[in-house]
Amino acid sequence: MQERLQFYIDGKWVDPVTPKAIDVINPATEEAFARVSLGSKADVDKAVKAARRAFESFSRTTREERLALLEKIIAVYKGKYQEIAEAISLEMGAPLWLSKAAQAGTGLGHLTETLKILKDYKFEETRGNTAIVKEPVGVCGFITPWNWPINQIVCKVAPALAAGCTIILKPSEVAPMNALLFADVLHEAGVPPGVFNLINGDGPTVGEAMSSHPGIDMMSFTGSTRAGIAVAKAAADTVKRVAQELGGKSANIVLDDADIAKAVSSGVTSMMVNSGQSCNAPSRMFVPRSQNDAAIAAAKAAAEKVKCIDPKTADAGPGTIGPVVSEVQYNKIQALIQKGIDEGATLVAGGPGRPENMNRGYYVRPTVFANVTNDMTIAREEIFGPVLTMLAYDTEEDAIAQANDTVYGLSGYVQSGSIDRARSVASRLRTGNVHLNGAGPDFGAPFGGYKQSGNGREWGEHGFEEFLETKAVMGWVPRQPKAA
Repeated sequence: MQERLQFYIDGKWVDPVTPKAIDVINPATEEAFARVSLGSKADVDKAVKAARRAFESFSRTTREERLALLEKIIAVYKGKYQEIAEAISLEMGAPLWLSKAAQAGTGLGHLTETLKILKDYKFEETRGNTAIVKEPVGVCGFITPWNWPINQIVCKVAPALAAGCTIILKPSEVAPMNALLFADVLHEAGVPPGVFNLINGDGPTVGEAMSSHPGIDMMSFTGSTRAGIAVAKAAADTVKRVAQELGGKSANIVLDDADIAKAVSSGVTSMMVNSGQSCNAPSRMFVPRSQNDAAIAAAKAAAEKVKCIDPKTADAGPGTIGPVVSEVQYNKIQALIQKGIDEGATLVAGGPGRPENMNRGYYVRPTVFANVTNDMTIAREEIFGPVLTMLAYDTEEDAIAQANDTVYGLSGYVQSGSIDRARSVASRLRTGNVHLNGAGPDFGAPFGGYKQSGNGREWGEHGFEEFLETKAVMGWVPRQPKAA
């Protein structure tokens, strides 16, 4: 049993003000493998005091000093890469192949991208007699989720450090071990005391204390729309900046000129990655009604190839998934699968219960529903599991209208034999991201959503600028005296 009962505050590992520990559960075995502490408002106060004190000096560091710090962080992160990947696999159920190739890899990707941006970013420009100056926003509070844990931590921490901000992080108490390892990385890399602080805890206690704290200048939250609303309300009284990356119910539009079998198969595979626990997962697939039967057959074949495995399996690869993260998530997903059946959707693959030959672990059968209508619960709510809903459409206009008929707007996907047609459809989707013909993520592209999928952007230069304030300094260029 691992025990990480201390918090990282002001450059040191310190005991919580009031001891209170919880178990961290391995979702593959349903057994505890670690214990961490839950913090309190008093711990948040200590971290804020340290971060505010550190901001006075860290905000005035040079570009070169912060570049050197990022380079050191990258070097240390590489040395702990395997350990971080194993921790993520153990605490949230990602198969080792995915944890190594993608989960831990995203952290390194964001660090590298941030380093590149910082090298060339213009913090100051002159317009006429006025200087437009970009300065760090201040003390930042981060609340991050369990599904892509190190991705969401580093895509906030790296640009905040690069901008000259100081940080208080509350990672998910469901999957906290990777965050503790990342704190070790930053400590070993020589991040100055108080610049980065970590407190474990739950949302109603530590999250609420951070969101409402007058000493925190910005909150950046990733998680459910429900919790994001709570953060925004708590932050309102202090008028701090709030950035939110929230839920999604992303549409995958397969146009009638696409290779149906190929497009559907790749859409199913993409949906199942990370056991469907991705806010931007292509969870609603729209197929031409004239090709509905062929699409259903292709989806069934693809889903039945996806295998649930023990996350520790060393020789597994794409096409395999682990358990979902917790009993709470498992029960929620099972209830929604049953809801789909009860509301009359056609169960094509999977269904309720665990996969065959698995009698423990929070494993969900790779599930596909067809003949779904947009008013069904499984078409409206974010399931956050390996469950795909297929909806038929009559015309391209119909597909676009149905795709946009959602409170969410995080991502979208378009499959077409014509890139011009795919671009045209993409231009009409009310989403922050669109992937054309299987295009993957881009660390340099802004990530974020429309509507109830959030506000603000992460990743790349847009994500970096979230941590900057804009100051106008008039008279920066003195007026030249008129000649006598």
